[in-house]
Amino acid sequence: MAIYLTKESKVLVQGMTGGEGMKHTRRMLAAGTDIVGGVNPRKAGATVDFDERAVPVFGSVAEGIQATGADVTVVFVPPAFAKAAVVEAADAGIGLAVVITEGIPVHDSVAFTAYAKRKGTRIIGPNCPGLITPGQSDAGIIPADITKPGRIGLVSKSGTLTYQLMYELRDIGFSTCVGIGGDPVVGTTHIDCLAAFQDDPDTELIVLIGEIGGDAEERAAAYVRDHVTKPVVGYIAGFTAPEGRTMGHAGAIVSGSTGTAQAKKEALEAAGVRVGGTPTETAKLVLARLEEQRSLTHG
Repeated sequence: MAIYLTKESKVLVQGMTGGEGMKHTRRMLAAGTDIVGGVNPRKAGATVDFDERAVPVFGSVAEGIQATGADVTVVFVPPAFAKAAVVEAADAGIGLAVVITEGIPVHDSVAFTAYAKRKGTRIIGPNCPGLITPGQSDAGIIPADITKPGRIGLVSKSGTLTYQLMYELRDIGFSTCVGIGGDPVVGTTHIDCLAAFQDDPDTELIVLIGEIGGDAEERAAAYVRDHVTKPVVGYIAGFTAPEGRTMGHAGAIVSGSTGTAQAKKEALEAAGVRVGGTPTETAKLVLARLEEQRSLTHG
């Protein structure tokens, strides 16, 4: 099992013929992702050879879906064209759109996330590394070779910390890792992923990575308290940030005590989440929590 992405997922790549699209399409294919087509109106009818696999290019997402049955799209288009790309995918009825592009204007993100929701399309991102179900499928830019399939679910605002936790816990492995992105407006939230992992029978423990700024982690803490019965371990990036400083991610603006790492840590701990002070300490907490869980089960 997994959430949102499995080996059955059929993936289109919008912007596949660009430099980033080509590089990451090759990497996704190597990870076992079933990439069934690219989308570029100017290159419709062409075929791109990736080692052993020839991938057709379609003129639109709708054409790609009609020809292949695709249900996922990964968006590698420049910021100015991202809104149109997502709207096109939603209009075509795609189930999941993974928006890797960073630097998208916030008003565009507001518009296309709301539009996709009305159309029934789940958005991961924007400005995110995507998601991976190890051993099954990889949609985005997450390295596939740093971990293995397992029973930990991971949801993270930070791409770099996603990779670090995946690596630190590689001996245990992951059901699915979701990088939701750090922009002020994202299509899929911590809470969405917590709910999905709670319902996934093969996810035993959930790792939640947040960062300073905004109140997403406080809202996630309330959701954990009220709805999640599986153990959750957390980490908040930005404990050493100076007060009043805006960090790299567009959403990480701290004012007063609101949005600080300490406030988020306290909210999560009050909901029963163990929170590490560093990524390595967080990994150790995960191992300890799994050990406890298993001794209770077999006890």
